[in-house]
Amino acid sequence: MNMSIGGLDIGSTGAKLTVMDEKGTVLHSGYQAYPVSRRQAAHELHPDDVWHAARSLLKEAAAAAPGFQAVGITSFGESFVLLDEADRVLMPAMLYTDPRGEAQAAQLEEMLGGDAVAAICGTLPHPMFSLPKLIWVREERPDLFARAHRVCLMADYVAYMLTGNHIIDYSLAARTMALDINRLCWSEAMLSAAGVDAWLFGQPVPSGTLAGTVRPHIAEDLSLPSSFQVVLCGHDQIAAAAGSGVLAAGKAANGAGTVECITPVFSGIPGGNLLQRASYAVIPFPGDNLYCCYAFSFAGGSLVRWFLDELALGPASAARAGGHSAYAALEDGAPDQPTGILVLPHFAGAGTPYMDTGAKGALLGLTLTHTTADLYRAVLEGIAYEDAVNLEALSAAGVRTDILCACGGGARSATWLQMKADILGIPVTRMAIEEAGTVGSVMFTGVASGLYASLEDAANALVKPLHTYEPRPAQHAAYQEHYARYRRAYNAVRPLMA
Repeated sequence: MNMSIGGLDIGSTGAKLTVMDEKGTVLHSGYQAYPVSRRQAAHELHPDDVWHAARSLLKEAAAAAPGFQAVGITSFGESFVLLDEADRVLMPAMLYTDPRGEAQAAQLEEMLGGDAVAAICGTLPHPMFSLPKLIWVREERPDLFARAHRVCLMADYVAYMLTGNHIIDYSLAARTMALDINRLCWSEAMLSAAGVDAWLFGQPVPSGTLAGTVRPHIAEDLSLPSSFQVVLCGHDQIAAAAGSGVLAAGKAANGAGTVECITPVFSGIPGGNLLQRASYAVIPFPGDNLYCCYAFSFAGGSLVRWFLDELALGPASAARAGGHSAYAALEDGAPDQPTGILVLPHFAGAGTPYMDTGAKGALLGLTLTHTTADLYRAVLEGIAYEDAVNLEALSAAGVRTDILCACGGGARSATWLQMKADILGIPVTRMAIEEAGTVGSVMFTGVASGLYASLEDAANALVKPLHTYEPRPAQHAAYQEHYARYRRAYNAVRPLMA
């Protein structure tokens, strides 16, 4: 019987598991959502719900996919799980958007200095990371903190529950703000300042490390073979980059999902904290002296969806009633040229390089001649302009990007990918599978289990580019004029949003 391997991608609202054979044929796919609580003072997810979803997905896959022998786990970052001596969850996990930890991040910056933290951890202090929130627990919930026996992030939590071995890969460990990215170990300086013991965390290991075989009673419960292997694949953006074929410096993954994210890969850490000062977090990447960082807009696909649901409901409904795609109908309704409208896509705050949670969205330059289709195209332009802002900032810090490899729901749009190529002035390649994170997890797992000799071999087997959109010189020149205006829009509008 041929071996099949799975990629388990744990998101903040649900988990998905895809099982493939060695040639990349999808044998099974499953998804389970779980509840998220968002109140003004707390944004939380319960780890028990994540563990239940992971168990259910694995059991379902074991029944559906013959030869299912191994799974690689990737997850979103920052949110941690506190376990007691009996591996019971002590409290819900705080999401990165949870407001708690702001005072504690400022406290760490005051104690150590922002540049010192950036040099150690690859990032400026910020309340989204695990360590400031752990300090909050120690200060505000000392009873719970005193009972903590183990701290996990989501991927290593599920891997630990499956295998009994507590390790964490470098990329997820870097999202705690406690990893020394130079020495690839827990930072004594950071943990001492935080009042948190290093023994609570798992041992940091490279992405793609075998966590172990599944515990016998878990294997029996889930109908998995006793030899079933579990591999740690790290942060979801790392897995998505690998699953997009981004394995070398000069290439970048473009995840066009709810959040618009660009993950460029580069050699060595630029000196002078240049990336960190521009709000980019430096993350260890699989390979010899390779690193990456994340450039992102909080409102990417979510802004496109908002526009369809709130401002284009009539045309979108008409298109669907006629059996057509609302996206395609709006794309076809505007000419293939710059709209001249500027859309600041900061509808959920501004991501990198601003990291401004108080920023608001704006539509500028409207006239009575503009149509819904023009506005829709302008929304796509605004997100692409924000990509250009990030690539410009990255270039100034020494990170070159020669090509984007696009995945996610937004990569279905040929119009948008061509627009990005024209605005950014670099080729954009659409990948065959949207869920690049699961492909990346399968790649890591295949290498760890001996199915492939290297990530490059795995990519040759599993990563399928569909089409490359080349920048058109005349269109690039036309967009540059409007991009120059866009670069001034944030500073012009921001004072009005205070």
